[in-house]
Amino acid sequence: MTDNGYKKNIALLRDNMGSVVFGKPEVIKMCVAGLLARGNILIEDVPGIGKTTLAHTLAKSVDCTFARIQFTSDLLPSDIIGVPVFDRKGLSFEFKHGPIFANVVLADEINRTTPKTQSALLEAMNDHQVSVDNVTYRLPEPFIVLATQNPIEYEGTYPLPESQLDRFALRIKIGYPPEQDEIRLLKREDSLHPVDHLEPVLTGEKVVELQRLVESVIVDESIIDYIMKIVSSTRIHEAIELGISPRGSLHFYQMVRSRALVEGRDYVIPDDVKALAVPVLAHRIVLKSRRAPLGRVSEEAEQVVTEIVDSVAVPL
Repeated sequence: MTDNGYKKNIALLRDNMGSVVFGKPEVIKMCVAGLLARGNILIEDVPGIGKTTLAHTLAKSVDCTFARIQFTSDLLPSDIIGVPVFDRKGLSFEFKHGPIFANVVLADEINRTTPKTQSALLEAMNDHQVSVDNVTYRLPEPFIVLATQNPIEYEGTYPLPESQLDRFALRIKIGYPPEQDEIRLLKREDSLHPVDHLEPVLTGEKVVELQRLVESVIVDESIIDYIMKIVSSTRIHEAIELGISPRGSLHFYQMVRSRALVEGRDYVIPDDVKALAVPVLAHRIVLKSRRAPLGRVSEEAEQVVTEIVDSVAVPL
């Protein structure tokens, strides 16, 4: 990897997002890394934090198609995927694409729709394709699902099953902004939403190039062994009923490579693994205690993952 032009492109993307999302450089870094790793992102936090704004900011920073789906209890799978429509002239059915065929799909409040409708996303999130009436349609590249949900409110919600959570490469918490950054937010004089002013800084083709560049990031054998020891520990830990799946370990591996690239390196270091362990792994494990409400990633799960990471020797 000799061309450093990728660093400029990544910096443009991060700076553009930072012009709207104040005081959250790590969150922005995670979002960019998820995009470059071809991973779907679950943004989970309390109302009013800026979950939808963060997703919109990432979408508007890239010059490609964007679709927002507001998930509600009456939403149908066909509202997401599309539906065959009868063409009276041709006397045949023509498939009308749904919003899932955009490059960036915002699944807003994903836990407010029924499991049947949630499952309409599974094939798209995993294989970047949709199958309807025995016909498979490829989704455009780049493709990413950005989903939001509120972990506090449970009335009228349908918690995501483990199989769906496992398809999110990482889960992000935004948290409250630092006081000075919230003051900047209050002092904004423009009546328009700040996202309305955003202009794309990268084309979809550039994003695909960066995604391919992730594949060239070097991962030493000792780092691979470090990743697998952490993953394997989740499968035998006394507090965990269901550990990390092979899909989860693949996402972990790809995410650490992507984070290294976002940091401007062509090689992975142990700090990349440590930084991503909780965001990539905590939402995938199922605890034996089941003390946390279903569908919610509890602090207990995060603590268990942190304990596992602390117990595994760091490669020198």
